[in-house]
Amino acid sequence: MNTYQPPLNTNNVGQFYGGQYKIDHRDTNSLLCVMLQAGAKMHAQPGAMVAMSPQVQLKGKSKFSLKKMFVTGGEMAISTFTGPGEVLLAPPIWGDIIALQLVGDNQWKVGRDNFLAMSEGVVKETKSQGLGKAMFSGEGLFIHHVSGHGVFFIHSLGAIVERHLQPNEQWIVDNGHLVAWNCTYLIERAGSGGLMSNMLSGEGLVCRFTGPGTVYIQTRNPESLSSWIKGHASSG
Repeated sequence: MNTYQPPLNTNNVGQFYGGQYKIDHRDTNSLLCVMLQAGAKMHAQPGAMVAMSPQVQLKGKSKFSLKKMFVTGGEMAISTFTGPGEVLLAPPIWGDIIALQLVGDNQWKVGRDNFLAMSEGVVKETKSQGLGKAMFSGEGLFIHHVSGHGVFFIHSLGAIVERHLQPNEQWIVDNGHLVAWNCTYLIERAGSGGLMSNMLSGEGLVCRFTGPGTVYIQTRNPESLSSWIKGHASSG
């Protein structure tokens, strides 16, 4: 029987080709500190920079077209930092940061809004899940497929919970809490009462994961938070 497990990813410090990193102030006010060697690069979500050494070179790259917006998920923008020096990065809202180590034979799927940064050698492809699957996944029409060699940093809303699944072990996750996963999954409706009633209930759409593999979830749901803010703003 599955029981709650505390976060297992304690990879707060590490190295990658051309640099090293440290994650401070976990688990809801996390800050990523990256030390880059001369010529080494770190790619990050635009607006993620908190501070950097004056020697670091920053270049922003934005590729936009109507075709890209519909085929790849919108404006593909990224900030590139080139060492030597230190770079501090943080998510746009309170949450945790963890590092996914990529060694070539492992691949991850990451929620569209959970990308923070990545080192050189990592390949991030934004792919459509297909319209039918996207409607029920809670991750929008696009998710990131991540592979290659290096380190990929993801961030969450709230703290991150990590669950390792044994072969054929299953775990059901509310779709708004998904962050990253590397095992198979199916989209399901929770409970009964028909499709429309489940969609309106806010609890009807879930992902059933099957091991082996790992699933990362966030303790807060962005859509629920948005609804809470709107409700309290209107009532005030």
